[in-house]
Amino acid sequence: MSTTPALWLPDEVWPLLDAVSQQLLAHQWRLSTAESCTGGLIAAACTSLSGSSVWFERGYVTYSNEAKTVELGVDPHLIEQHGAVSEPVARAMALGACSGSTADCAVAVTGVAGPTGGTPDKPVGLVWVAWRVGRQTGAQRHQFEGDRASVRAQTVVQALQGLHTQLTAVLPGLS
Repeated sequence: MSTTPALWLPDEVWPLLDAVSQQLLAHQWRLSTAESCTGGLIAAACTSLSGSSVWFERGYVTYSNEAKTVELGVDPHLIEQHGAVSEPVARAMALGACSGSTADCAVAVTGVAGPTGGTPDKPVGLVWVAWRVGRQTGAQRHQFEGDRASVRAQTVVQALQGLHTQLTAVLPGLS
């Protein structure tokens, strides 16, 4: 599959995206994204590939807490109890991206891209990435360094790397 990136992201995104798209195509699976701190960069990377409409179902940009609740069905009590940047909310976002679509898998991200918004408990660069693959949901905490663009770019890479890893574990015959 040829890639002609229409946006700037690290070079490592494109082979990861190619691998993910091949996994999804081989098993006729579809992907949805739920993004907060990346503002749609994962969906934009996916849809930069010609033919992605076969495997990319939809993307949600749920920057506000209200959007997370309304669009993805995230329980507002989860947000109140743990904050939007948390493992439970990231997992709920991934689940909601699958439940609200015909996708077989989803990736969700929520974090503090900076340079403002950080706290001692949730510093700038803190990102939670969650995946829903089949009936399994997982999440990872990351602490990225750099400016806003760097945190967002690193988040896209980790989201795709994690998705590739999760798909490899669930879908037989592909790596």
